[in-house]
Amino acid sequence: MSAATAQPGDVEASGRPRPKGEAGAAGHLGGAAHVAADLAFTQVDVFGAEPYLGNPLAVVLGAEGLSGAQMRKVARWTNLSETTFVLPPTQDGADYRVRIFTPAEELPFAGHPTLGTAHAWLEARGEALSEVPAGRTLVQECGAGLVRLRRTAEGLAFAAPPLVRWGPVEEALVARLAGALGLDAGAVQAAAWVDNGPGWVALQLASARAVLDVALPKSLDHKVGLVGLHPPGGPAAYEVRAFFPKDSQGTVAEDPVTGSLNASLAQWLLGARKVSAPYAASQGAALSRRGLVHIDLDSDGAVWVAGRTVSCVQGRITV
Repeated sequence: MSAATAQPGDVEASGRPRPKGEAGAAGHLGGAAHVAADLAFTQVDVFGAEPYLGNPLAVVLGAEGLSGAQMRKVARWTNLSETTFVLPPTQDGADYRVRIFTPAEELPFAGHPTLGTAHAWLEARGEALSEVPAGRTLVQECGAGLVRLRRTAEGLAFAAPPLVRWGPVEEALVARLAGALGLDAGAVQAAAWVDNGPGWVALQLASARAVLDVALPKSLDHKVGLVGLHPPGGPAAYEVRAFFPKDSQGTVAEDPVTGSLNASLAQWLLGARKVSAPYAASQGAALSRRGLVHIDLDSDGAVWVAGRTVSCVQGRITV
């Protein structure tokens, strides 16, 4: 565009032509002057047995110019379980840093955002997942610290972070949560805190069928994971469901497939010798999804959580 035809906002004060998709200072958002950022955007399906049957994740790349308030606004707008924002790392050894937002809050760690963000980061570097060799490792920096990832035969995998709270759940809380789920307290065979950041309480029921029969509760004041054993011989050892309050009124949502919960459940179930690794857990059937989460255990005791990832939407987002 020549100087004769340039319009206000097309050229920055320095004289540099403004990149296509960026608004000038004259742009407004919510009534305030705003310089828009035009950023790469990917929506990744995570843990799906096939595309569009897992848990979708929105990933905004190159987000270092965004404020926390802008990130929250985008996460509310996408209205997915989580939206992540990829930033340069600040800790030695990390490949990238990520901030993870639900529509209501920022999380220090979450599982399917960890795998989906790694997928999008590799893809943005020109590394198609199908071409990434098995054993390739990455390190993600997030609010929970540094999280290791690697490429496996089942897809990308992350090393489960340490639990920040574990152990028995108070009987009164178990009874209250069971009641909110429409269950008798006796239907809960075991309960444990399995909190690796989001705040999960795990309740083990008698079977996978019992887990699937639970109706969506009307209200909850805790994030609750249900787990029940499948009959032997199938593709999955356990059925998992995840319920969480999505607003201050306690309105409940169900997560389609949950990496953080499956990671902490594995730490609990393996530690209590309720299951042996490797195994797979299924999740999402109640929402017409078909998620499959693969669990493995290293000789050093590290639990690894793996699943398929595929980009379903790619483009640009203006913030």
